[in-house]
Amino acid sequence: MNYRFSGHETFPFRYTWLPKAYREVRENRDVFADEENAMVLLGVGKNMVRAMRFWVQAAGIATAGKPGGYIVTEFGKQLLDPDGGLDPFLEHRQTLWLLHWKLSTHVEEPLFAWDFLLNKWAHPEMTRSDVLRQFAEEAERLGRKLSMVTLGQHFDTFLHTYVPTRSLKGEIQEDNLDCPLVELEFIQRIGDRDSRTKGRREPIFAFRREAKNDISPELFAFCLDDFWQQRRQKELTLTFRDVAIAHGSPGQIFKLPEWDIRQRLDSFNSEADAPFKYEETAAIQRVTRRDGSQSTSPTLLAAIFGFEDVDARRANL
Repeated sequence: MNYRFSGHETFPFRYTWLPKAYREVRENRDVFADEENAMVLLGVGKNMVRAMRFWVQAAGIATAGKPGGYIVTEFGKQLLDPDGGLDPFLEHRQTLWLLHWKLSTHVEEPLFAWDFLLNKWAHPEMTRSDVLRQFAEEAERLGRKLSMVTLGQHFDTFLHTYVPTRSLKGEIQEDNLDCPLVELEFIQRIGDRDSRTKGRREPIFAFRREAKNDISPELFAFCLDDFWQQRRQKELTLTFRDVAIAHGSPGQIFKLPEWDIRQRLDSFNSEADAPFKYEETAAIQRVTRRDGSQSTSPTLLAAIFGFEDVDARRANL
């Protein structure tokens, strides 16, 4: 597995980056080939051009094309296209959770910090020093010779994708350019402690492990289907454990408690047009696809935004 530790140039993505990069890639697949020209088109510096190239791929908006350049994905087109996209300006909270899902669930080239911390971090809290120690151990196990500087920059980029930037005095900056995923409050600062650096303290962070009502049933269904296609493609059923705690599962990626997952799965049974059914007895707990369901990734994505099919958005413009 080819983990990605760099490429973001230490910049979390900003609100305008994905829509802007989508539009430019749609018009010119070679937009990132000439960094000087890309700086003019995108209105950012060279390091930010490289960061935008990284994030537009990491978010599933564009992919490397053959023989070269980048092409927009069907997901990117359906979500961000200015001519009928579901949310071309990232205005909906569901979109932010959707982007979190995309960043966190790469199978071939996972973003290391996302993959490790969401799936393998077993502690209720985390500090920078503890995380970097385990990052170094895991990188060594993987045979990757990476400096602590690289690992530290990667963790900091992960953290500030979700946590507001603070001033030297510890105050949240009102005029900064935080990543939009900060709005999700997915990672929270819960305190601080003495660090291993003499005379200094370091913040303590934790994932928000609770039911999240802003993750709609439609978004949960889309992500469940995506997990099934990406990681359980040959399986006819999913177990409850698959959905709740398997690597890359909705339960892990969204940090949902098991009781909430069970309620979400059970609610499929009361919806006639739901794509799934959930069966729970003393012997089994499993999810199956509903017979005759015509649901596809595009239709499930459209449903998140209240449309019944992929063309409904354009029909209403």
